[in-house]
Amino acid sequence: MSSGIASAAVKELPTDGSEPDPKEQHDETVVPCRPPRRTRVLAAVLRTFVVLCLVTTVTHVVLLFLHVAPPNAVSKRFSPQINAWIYPLFEQNWRLFAPDPDSVNRQILVRTAHTTPGGTAQVSPWFDLTAVDNSAVEHNVFPSHTTQNLLRRSWTSYVETHGGDDSANSDRAVMMQEYLRNIAADRVATHRRAGAFEYVQLRVLTLPVAAQGAPAGNRSPKAVEERLLPWWKVTSHGK
Repeated sequence: MSSGIASAAVKELPTDGSEPDPKEQHDETVVPCRPPRRTRVLAAVLRTFVVLCLVTTVTHVVLLFLHVAPPNAVSKRFSPQINAWIYPLFEQNWRLFAPDPDSVNRQILVRTAHTTPGGTAQVSPWFDLTAVDNSAVEHNVFPSHTTQNLLRRSWTSYVETHGGDDSANSDRAVMMQEYLRNIAADRVATHRRAGAFEYVQLRVLTLPVAAQGAPAGNRSPKAVEERLLPWWKVTSHGK
């Protein structure tokens, strides 16, 4: 009885008397396969891109919050950095909820100048930029935001940063001056065959809107305000 139990506990050995080879056991171990180098590089690039997106998003939200928040020590200290990020693409205002419609009619005109090889300056007649926008909006059920506001907002922003003086005293004033100048030059080159030109000059006529309900015959004439801007040099247009 005891011999049977002892024999059952004994492990069966190979019949040929040979021991298992340790090398063969090691070779049978499964080694994890590393992903290809290209896959690892793409994964690293993807992680970097995600991190950059998150950092950019957080930065944008923080700067936008400081821009719309009431004046405080942080917004005053970092005002140049905030304005450099916000303007002109992310400008925020409350006019959607408290609109402030224009109380005047403005007519923005532009003329160009070209210096010939002989040194003679050729000045073109005035071209009405406002009339071009008005014709595109009139009888258009869905006029574009660009047609309605691009020229108008560029002028109001110019006035806000310059006041009655055409000298740019801040980085934003310089930016708005370049913005208005480029719009005028591009509009002339697109809508009018003015030939070659290297300079543009703007003329803005402002006429207050008459009070509502007053008879046309009893309305006192309103003086037209005229503002003539200096000549600005632009990138050469035309041939």
